[in-house]
Amino acid sequence: MITISEVTSRNDFHRFFSFPSVLYRKNPYYVPSLIYDEAWNFNPKKNPAYRHAETACFLAWEHKRVVGRIAALILRREGDEKFSKTLRFNRFDMIDSLDVTRALIDRAAEWGRQRGMEYMIGPIGFSDLDKQGLLVEGFDQPGMFITLYNHPYYAEHLEALGFVKEVDWVEYKIKVPDTADPRIARICEMAQHRYKLRLLSFRSKRQALPYVRKAFAMYNRSYANLYGFIPLTDDQVEMAIRQFFYLVNLEYVSIVVTDDDDVVGLGIMVPSLSHAVRKSKGRLFPLGWLRIMRALKEHTLLDMYLIAVQPEYQGRGVNAIILNDGITKAVAHGVIYAETGPELEDNRNVQSQWKGFEKVQHKRRRCYGRPIA
Repeated sequence: MITISEVTSRNDFHRFFSFPSVLYRKNPYYVPSLIYDEAWNFNPKKNPAYRHAETACFLAWEHKRVVGRIAALILRREGDEKFSKTLRFNRFDMIDSLDVTRALIDRAAEWGRQRGMEYMIGPIGFSDLDKQGLLVEGFDQPGMFITLYNHPYYAEHLEALGFVKEVDWVEYKIKVPDTADPRIARICEMAQHRYKLRLLSFRSKRQALPYVRKAFAMYNRSYANLYGFIPLTDDQVEMAIRQFFYLVNLEYVSIVVTDDDDVVGLGIMVPSLSHAVRKSKGRLFPLGWLRIMRALKEHTLLDMYLIAVQPEYQGRGVNAIILNDGITKAVAHGVIYAETGPELEDNRNVQSQWKGFEKVQHKRRRCYGRPIA
């Protein structure tokens, strides 16, 4: 018999956060989330998203054994008319049992219905920086630290329960060339001269922080029209900096500014942390932190977290400046491949950046939707 319980105790939250590592313990492609970060994300005292969010986490049980989990999320932001009646679901994992999946979805949907929600979408989280999109292609590819991994049956279960595609994201594996492309270098030089732009370099993270904060304000404007995007508040930016920025190698942070010091472009690449996090099973201690620090220094694979350009400067060569900077540094470090983060399949502006590179589209992920009956 399958039962669903709401997560309220410390022990149950531990079960909730650790269940995927149990489910995927023999899978070589799965990369766990950092348990420390997950506990932070679902702590209303630490995550500023809770000022306009409400969540409930549920566990599925069968014979006193956890067999699934789901988190239900409602975001209430002033002016957000499009998603005002939409329930989000995430942290969605289960054994290969349609009955378990149905029980989890029904419980989350009922929780949302009681709060006036009429439609549900997912997997999608607190913000665009959260992991989102169910993997539907690329199950034989290693996961990224910033993306979800799941078995093929997840999508089969959701579709059997009436869910349909909302949007797809695609991901690319890009071969780093032996040398920087002179064509891109020329575009960079022209753009910097014509629009009086400059690429910043930093000696310390403290020196970079004021520009990073400006960059996230620009990021909000750049991503405003993308599916499901919720602008980050100032407090959420500070949380993102605490969680992610200190894992970043400054060499791979590209920030483009105008003569007036306005940030108009941001690119963040990070040496792949997948192996280090998988080896440590999502734990920072006792050895997880050391493995992450080693991965930041010794690497042949880069993860491209994001590229954002201020809307008024799109099409003016800012992307080329960021790209050229990243390629030059990747070549210098002996990087062989770079992997993009998820890109909306119809975002031609982003995908056009990879023209001229040796690449393969190796993953696809999907956000599903369904009315709440």
